[in-house]
Amino acid sequence: MNDKNPRQIAARVLSQRLTSSEYTENLLETALATARLSPPDRGLCHELVCGVVRWQATLDCLIARKTTPGRDQRPALQNILRLGLYQIFWLDRIPPHAAVNEMVELAKRSGYGSQAGFVNAMLRGYLRETDAIRKILADMKISQPALGWSHPEWLVNQWRKNFGEDATRALLAWNNTPPVTYARVNTLKTTAAALMEKWREEGVEATPFNITKIMTGTETGRGAVDGDSVTFELLAHPPLGGLASTQSGWFYVQDPSTLLAPTMLEPQPGETILDACAAPGGKTTYLAQLMGNQGRILARDISPERLSLVRDNAKRLGATIVELPSAISNPQSAISKVLIDAPCSNTGVLRRRVDLRWRIQPLELDRLRATQLKLLDESSALLKPGGVMVYSTCSLEPEENTTLIQQFLASHPDWKLTAERQLLPWVDGVDGAYVAKLEFRSQ
Repeated sequence: MNDKNPRQIAARVLSQRLTSSEYTENLLETALATARLSPPDRGLCHELVCGVVRWQATLDCLIARKTTPGRDQRPALQNILRLGLYQIFWLDRIPPHAAVNEMVELAKRSGYGSQAGFVNAMLRGYLRETDAIRKILADMKISQPALGWSHPEWLVNQWRKNFGEDATRALLAWNNTPPVTYARVNTLKTTAAALMEKWREEGVEATPFNITKIMTGTETGRGAVDGDSVTFELLAHPPLGGLASTQSGWFYVQDPSTLLAPTMLEPQPGETILDACAAPGGKTTYLAQLMGNQGRILARDISPERLSLVRDNAKRLGATIVELPSAISNPQSAISKVLIDAPCSNTGVLRRRVDLRWRIQPLELDRLRATQLKLLDESSALLKPGGVMVYSTCSLEPEENTTLIQQFLASHPDWKLTAERQLLPWVDGVDGAYVAKLEFRSQ
C-alpha cells in the first residue's frame, strides 16, 4: 500500500475500522505514524477519515439513491464511494473532477477494476447534480435531522426531548466539526511563559484559553490572558508525540471541560484524595498540580489494566504524590475527598470520538447507570463526616447526571448536594461535561 497517498491511506484505515475493535482515531494515528506524508497531506488524510465516519449515514443515503438492488455492496467499495462523495460535497479545496479520478484509480488499485466504471458513473452523475444535491442535504437537516446530520435517530430524538429543536441542531452541528486540541500547562515542571517559548522553537502555534467561564460560568472563554494561563488552544503543530516538551512532561493534552471536576473538588496541599476512576491520568495529575505535589493521591480504576497509563503519565508529568495502591485500607481515617470521573455514554464528546455515535446503544445507559450508582455507593462509604465527593461524567444525558444524583441522595440521607454544573458544547464552546459536588453530613 502506498504510504505517500493520503486517499489510499484513508481508505485503508476505513477498511481496518470494519474489522477492528480499536477506535478510528487510534487506527488513524497508527497509520499516520509510519506514513510519508507532507503536513498538508497528513491533514487531508485525517479530514477524509474523520469526515467519512462522521457523515457516514448521510453519505450512505446518497449512495443508496443511485445504487440498484443486487449491486456489489462490499464494504471496501462502499468506503471508496463515501470518500468520493465526501470530497465532492464536504471539501472545497479539492477539485471535484480530480477527486473522481482519484477514486476511480483507487477502485482499480483496490481490486475493484470491474466496478471502476460504476464508481466513475455515480460520482460524475453527482457532479452534474451538485447544486440540487446541496439543497437536498440542507433540507434534510431540517426535515430529517438524524439523517441530515448523520446521527442515530434514537439519540437525536432524546436530545430533542431534553434540549429542544434549536439546541439539538446546534449540538448536531457541533458534533460534526473537527475538535480543537487544548493543552494544560504542567506547572509542576514549567511555567506558561517557558512553555510558550519552547513551543515557538518546536513550531507549535498556540493561544491562551481563559478557563474562567468554564470554572465559574462567567466571562468569555477565549482571548489573551496573563502569563499564568493554565490552558492553551493549539492552532498548529507538528506531531505532538515527538516534541521534547511532550516527552519532558511540560504539558498534557486535555479539553478545558475536564478541569472542572478537579477544580470543584478544591484539593488542598497535604490532603489524601482518592481518584476512583483515574485512567488515563489527566484529572489525577491536575489534582497533583493543584495540590503543589503535597499530600497523597490514591489512584484506582474499574479497569486495573489501564492504571499503567496513570503511572506513565504521573511519571512523565512529575506528579510524585500519585500512588497506585492495590487496595484501600482503613480509609475513613485518612481520605478526605473522592473524585469519581465515572464511565459514561460520552455523549458530550461525540465531536472528539468520531466512532462513538455508531457504537452507543440505548440499553447501554441502563448498564452504565448501575456502574455509576455502584461507584457512588462504594466511594461514599470511604469518607467520614465532612468528607467531600465530586462526581463527573462527559455525558449530556440526565439519566447519568442529575437524575442519577437525585437517586443517590434519596437513598443516602447523610449526603447533600452542594454544587452542580452542566457544560453544554453549543453554549460553553468546550466538550460536554457534568459535575456534582456532594458533602457527607452525619445526622
